[in-house]
Amino acid sequence: MRSVIWTGAIVLVIAAAGPRLFAQDTQKTQGQSGATGSTGSTGQTDQMVPPTGAVQAQKTDPAEEAAYKVFFNLKQSDDKAVVKSGEDFAEKYPNSKYREGVYSKLAQAYYLEQNYAKMYADGDKVLEIDPDNVDILVLEGWVIPHNSPNPDDLDAQKKLDRAAEYEKHALELIPKIPKPAQMTDADFAKSRDSLTSQAHSGLGLVYFRKGQLEESVAELKQATENSAIADAIDFYVLGVEQRQLKKYDDAMDSFDKCAKTPGSPVADRCNQQKDATKKLAAAAPKP
Repeated sequence: MRSVIWTGAIVLVIAAAGPRLFAQDTQKTQGQSGATGSTGSTGQTDQMVPPTGAVQAQKTDPAEEAAYKVFFNLKQSDDKAVVKSGEDFAEKYPNSKYREGVYSKLAQAYYLEQNYAKMYADGDKVLEIDPDNVDILVLEGWVIPHNSPNPDDLDAQKKLDRAAEYEKHALELIPKIPKPAQMTDADFAKSRDSLTSQAHSGLGLVYFRKGQLEESVAELKQATENSAIADAIDFYVLGVEQRQLKKYDDAMDSFDKCAKTPGSPVADRCNQQKDATKKLAAAAPKP
């Protein structure tokens, strides 16, 4: 199953799982403030960090503890199992101290299933509990522009504004994320860079939809230059914008990178756009 992005005459097709898997939410530890204890996913771990500190200090229900342990040990990629376990947990323990982590993991599972209505619903529950949850800020801010506010949607601009607000807030918080004790410095840096890249990607797509090409190019350059995991869609949009700005050499380079990205869903289209841009460059008046 694929989702389709409509932007004027441009149709972008992206894989259901998107370019990256998002981070698992981790529980806050006692004494933390500002950003959450989440770190962003590098694809190297599929489990949430067990709750510590203040969460453990609270009185616990053994049955609730056991149910939560089963839930956070589920692999995020096993989205159907995550949804079943998470929904059962939320129904049985609606006031659980673990509800932020449960709703965060549920939101990401629904993202994988492309059930965006439920993804937003659970993501919004997380942000009601913690407005500084970086994982959900980045996730929602990235999905909104990728899965189009439809041009006929009267709230389209409000949705894009919300996405931009989320990504900007996330970019303020990411440098403040404390390193989990169980992560190496290298893995933490890679994880943080992945979240940063994702936030710039979402913000770049917001500006693209708003027609703010210069701002979008600046954001997408940061998304692509600092990412260990290339996103073909970012390169494609970057090429389209650079061509509109008559930066033909830059556009051809972006289309070339788009075509060469492993697993690119728009490789053929990028090669076609590269050839078309080359012809435009040849026909352009020389300075």
